[in-house]
Amino acid sequence: MQTRREFLTDIATGAGIVFVGCRLAEGSQAGRAGAPAKHAPVMIRGRRIRTVDIHAHCAFPESVKMLGREAIRQDTLALEGQLLTDRIAAMDRQGIDIAVLSINAIWYDAERDLATKLIAMQNDKLAEFCGAHSDRFTAFASVALQFPDLAAQQLEHAMKKLGLRGAAIGGSVAGLELSNEKFHPFWAKAEELGAVVFIHPQPTDDLTKRLQGNGLLTNVIWNPLETTIALSHLIFEGTLDRFPGLKICGAHGGGYLGSYMNRSDHGCQVFPEQCKAGLPKKAPTEYIKRLYFDSLVFTPEALRHLAAEVGPGQIMIGTDYPYPWVSDPVDHVLKTPGLTDADREAILGGTAAKLLGLRAT
Repeated sequence: MQTRREFLTDIATGAGIVFVGCRLAEGSQAGRAGAPAKHAPVMIRGRRIRTVDIHAHCAFPESVKMLGREAIRQDTLALEGQLLTDRIAAMDRQGIDIAVLSINAIWYDAERDLATKLIAMQNDKLAEFCGAHSDRFTAFASVALQFPDLAAQQLEHAMKKLGLRGAAIGGSVAGLELSNEKFHPFWAKAEELGAVVFIHPQPTDDLTKRLQGNGLLTNVIWNPLETTIALSHLIFEGTLDRFPGLKICGAHGGGYLGSYMNRSDHGCQVFPEQCKAGLPKKAPTEYIKRLYFDSLVFTPEALRHLAAEVGPGQIMIGTDYPYPWVSDPVDHVLKTPGLTDADREAILGGTAAKLLGLRAT
């Protein structure tokens, strides 16, 4: 499993915001010479569609310094001067109109005072940047989820005072599942505010030995697996029953849920002694139709199947910028079979615009 030191290699040093990814390789392909030309405007039946990327990474090098950690790898994708132009050019090549920025949580082991200062700095700077470039960027707030009462306050401030659109959180918090009752105050506040909560996997020491070796299994297996585990606990431990109005989006297509959730429907039937009475209140497959997912699956058939299982209205574009998991995220949607024009419009930007309260163009 990816160590914390390895995880921090994804956080670059320098001034301003930095775009980082989910540790696929040592460098990004964004902005390289010979990159494809600007994507044509996205049109459906002669109407211009505004596209929204729900999964785009950034970081603040200052956060690493505040935490007293070492940032190992330099990265040139900083949001300053010409480099901001490069970032926007990369969005243009992908056909992305608006990127929803989020920061992977590396502060869940920080003390309360430090976490308070860190989150205030990040959210203030995110709001300032997005406010200055509101035609192309918005963002999810950071929260110190290890202190759920504080996280609830931070979320409310970020949404009501700073104009941020919800929160980005890890798939676990210092070894605790998101379904733990400790986090109920945060979930209650998120439901009250109508916040979108974007869940992105966290590094963990679990399965370290099993995932060592060739193939980057710490990413290609663990990232979707942790999302699957996190969402499954929220279902089976009754969190989604307690807070039915939650708007949760799982990164990387929601992990394996869309492909294998029907087994979960049968688990408590085959082994009832392993399940708490009355939990969950409905079949697990019913809950995934209430969750949201990014489009980061890798073939048209995979996206078609995800849409068939969860509903096309529950899916939004996710690029995982800056890493090129899907070379053309717009064509990925447009070329998926079985989708109607309305389905494609929802995935490309309609669902995200509604959930995030983005102003109409």
